[in-house]
Amino acid sequence: MSFGRLERSVGAQPMSEINVTPLVDVMLVLVVIFIITAPLLASSIKLDLPKSDAARPNEAPQFVTLAVDRAGQAFLNDQPVSGEQLDQRLRQNAALNPDTEVQLRADEAVPYGRIVEVMGIAQKAGLNRIGFVANAPATTTPAPATRP
Repeated sequence: MSFGRLERSVGAQPMSEINVTPLVDVMLVLVVIFIITAPLLASSIKLDLPKSDAARPNEAPQFVTLAVDRAGQAFLNDQPVSGEQLDQRLRQNAALNPDTEVQLRADEAVPYGRIVEVMGIAQKAGLNRIGFVANAPATTTPAPATRP
């Protein structure tokens, strides 16, 4: 038994490096929160608007459907009409709302001249907004390219 000094082993050194992984995680969460809330803050202006009888909500835009079948027969809102009836009913729609849109649907086989004639009737009636309705083409998957 000696009364000398006992040797102690060197203990673990203190960690001198900062672990940045939790810091990065917290910062990414904060960035996501700011990205989500920023648009909400921009449009959250609280106003007390004055009341008025003249202020009415905008009405949805009106439209009429004008179809021309393969034989050249015109249909206004799915009801067959002659040329005079078409002119008269389009004028009535234009008198009620001049911004009424004419949605023109025509068969592929209808001659171009008949389409121009129907468009002319609509324009003379005072309806200048004409939209052409068409079907989307059928999607086909192309054959895979083969190499020789």
